[in-house]
Amino acid sequence: MNAVKFEMEACPSVKNILLLDSDGKRVAVKYFSDDWPTNAAKEAFERVVFTKTQKTNARTEAEIAMFENYIVVYKFVQDLHFFVTGGDDENELILATVLTAFFDSVGTLLRGNVDKREALENLDLILLCIDEIVDGG
Repeated sequence: MNAVKFEMEACPSVKNILLLDSDGKRVAVKYFSDDWPTNAAKEAFERVVFTKTQKTNARTEAEIAMFENYIVVYKFVQDLHFFVTGGDDENELILATVLTAFFDSVGTLLRGNVDKREALENLDLILLCIDEIVDGG
């Protein structure tokens, strides 16, 4: 039993994956943690993350920031903002790898047309992509 618990603690985990538009509104989000128990708490976290990152230029490579004891890696393209959140004790490189996988997969699924309209038209593929990249956190 202790070996199983140790393996779960040693395994990196993702708290959430967010895909927001250029106004900070949800396009596709998935939470893997109970850290935000209500929808209002989730939306408040999304607003804080969006507000604190919107002035940065994370278009060429991923940026890393810390908010409310969470590590957030993020990248922007066109009118979409990609975020991956982990606990403050998570490895930033693992989170950045998850972000890169999500970002590249969405780009492939949307055939290079990565914008809000295409994302909404292919929302089922994006949500499937999130589920395939992260298995229960």
